[in-house]
Amino acid sequence: MQRAAREDHAVLGPVDEFDAYGHCSARIDADTFLVSPGKPLGLTSVGEACTVVPVNGPLPDGVLGEVRIHREIYRLRPDVGGIVRGMPPKTMSLGTMKKTARPRHGFGSYFYPGPALWDDPQLLRDDDQARRLAEQVGKGRAIVMRGNGAVTAGRSLEEAVVLHWYLEDASRIELDCLAAGDDGALLSAEECAARATWSGRILERMWDHLTAGDPELPGVAG
Repeated sequence: MQRAAREDHAVLGPVDEFDAYGHCSARIDADTFLVSPGKPLGLTSVGEACTVVPVNGPLPDGVLGEVRIHREIYRLRPDVGGIVRGMPPKTMSLGTMKKTARPRHGFGSYFYPGPALWDDPQLLRDDDQARRLAEQVGKGRAIVMRGNGAVTAGRSLEEAVVLHWYLEDASRIELDCLAAGDDGALLSAEECAARATWSGRILERMWDHLTAGDPELPGVAG
């Protein structure tokens, strides 16, 4: 879990190029999930304790307020096994324009027809808001929070982390197209369905890339 917490950070850049915010979690079972420490993800130490959080119940003491987003998504989506909440910079820029990345390339296809937009820039510290955000995610893989980062949900924590990286790359492409004044081509529903695959170790290869040299990986010297 500590490794994954750091790798969410690695999705967006080194510690000295990123900010202090974000958290990730992994489902334990139908009733509980494990969430990263309430501190900057890039500063999480090997062996540092995470917190078990009930899917149905209040947040434990010391857990960050926005972890209720994770709780509500897990409650509504039994297929979700991992969640990442972060502040990807290009996704953030796009979100301030009330826009989300459209499916223009392979990585964008995983979010067809596009990530949902939570149109509220305020911090989410209320149970009712968290429920409504989870409902807006629906069966999707991501939601962009206007001026406040994004959330990705996957079948595993590894998938959620990789999707966070994909979302940021799709946002980069979207901003490039907007800056060029060229609306470009969008992938069709059929093209997205064919392209958004995990076969051929697509997930594993990106996870290996993001975690290269991590001291918690087997065979890596600490």
